[in-house]
Amino acid sequence: MSKGQAPGIGQTRHRRWRKSSYSGTAGNCVEVAQLNPDIHAVRDSKNPTGPVLTTTTQQWSTFTTHLPTPGTT
Repeated sequence: MSKGQAPGIGQTRHRRWRKSSYSGTAGNCVEVAQLNPDIHAVRDSKNPTGPVLTTTTQQWSTFTTHLPTPGTT
């Protein structure tokens, strides 16, 4: 998680958000946007104006590498 300043609504509102391939079909979805080459943002798709978690690209890569393959849990 980023320890720097959190992105303001202006930094995330007009980004291209994509639904994570790890999201389920029961409405428990996360969306991801790349804010710049070094920072990713993550949000709850049910609350697009709510809080946004930011991570470095390296942190996001490490996190997704350790997730189980969709459909195998």
